[in-house]
Amino acid sequence: MPNQTILNISDLHCPYHHPDSIAFLTAIKDKYEPDTIICMGDEADKHSLSFHNHDPDLPSAGDELKKAKDVLQQIAELYPKVTVLESNHGSLAYRKAMSVGIPKAYIRPYSEVLELPSWKWVPDLTLTLPDKSPCYWHHGKSANSFLALRDISMNFVQAHFHEKYNIHYHGSQERLKWVIATGCMVDDHSLAMAYNKTNMKRPIIGCSIVIDSHPRLLPMVLKRNGRWNGRLT
Repeated sequence: MPNQTILNISDLHCPYHHPDSIAFLTAIKDKYEPDTIICMGDEADKHSLSFHNHDPDLPSAGDELKKAKDVLQQIAELYPKVTVLESNHGSLAYRKAMSVGIPKAYIRPYSEVLELPSWKWVPDLTLTLPDKSPCYWHHGKSANSFLALRDISMNFVQAHFHEKYNIHYHGSQERLKWVIATGCMVDDHSLAMAYNKTNMKRPIIGCSIVIDSHPRLLPMVLKRNGRWNGRLT
């Protein structure tokens, strides 16, 4: 049955991803064997292309792209076929080009730039779950996922908000609906994440999964040194 086990890979922001991301995603594959893989967006950070200030102590645009490609291609060895949601960081090259009047036709597709021919980028996604209910995926609609669930009126998965990691349910006379906020997979110690240092809420590291139409969180539980404890909860 299609979409029996759907893995949602949270914002990686490569090459500023958590150092245990590959090991964590490998453990998820070994344990759950997901048949559908969705990367929630922000697969690459592209800090050097940001409309905000670029930290000169971070890699150049070319070096950053090479480092990000190396990581994403390791993930592609684990998960060859992935649907990727378009996102604010993932689309920075297109947005930069647009800002100076370069048409999209002049820019290579994401899959070519990252050398991931079997990955597919989409603005959003709706799938039918095994229980016949629809589920909607988007990089990030609202910081209040519960309100977004009520407005979208179907099961919903979103990312983007790094400190949001939860499942909310909403019941009606018709059926029970749920929404997942997927957290992220970033390295909170990276200079690229320095903007977040003044935020009291810290990024929550982990992914999520939908098994037989039921949502589950897969947190990456960290030790005091910030590294993964090596166990799936």
